[in-house]
Amino acid sequence: MAIHYMTQEGLDKLKKDLADAVAQRPVISAQIAEARDKGDLSENAEYEAAREAQGLLELNIAKLQDLVANARVIDESQIGTEKVQMLNKVKVKNLSNGMVMEFTLVGESEADFAHGRLAATTPIGKALMGHSKGETVEAHVPSGVIKFEILDITL
Repeated sequence: MAIHYMTQEGLDKLKKDLADAVAQRPVISAQIAEARDKGDLSENAEYEAAREAQGLLELNIAKLQDLVANARVIDESQIGTEKVQMLNKVKVKNLSNGMVMEFTLVGESEADFAHGRLAATTPIGKALMGHSKGETVEAHVPSGVIKFEILDITL
């Protein structure tokens, strides 16, 4: 049972996804019943496909229920900018190539690097956590070690 830290917005999205998935149960059950009515189940591809879809749906529902049950919403009013922490927007400079990047540290379920949302559990996120503006940190990534200078920490 792992705790999943997230924003209220992230939790609301998970709850909506869970409700949508649960709403699909009757649709899949109807598909199974329709396929079952077509006769011999041993050679019925529609029945097998519907059963597989039901299994995947139930797996997804269980995963979403776990995420919702173990979610901890981060109180954004308690977040400071002295040191890097969850929900901070961090501006860093890659010291090996001079590239400047900016992203917000979020929980795994809310990560979306294309939109500037980096999971705090990634090697870069872990390396930045707890450090202050002006510090240099080393992130141990699969391709080696990357050094970053923290340029700014905001909300």
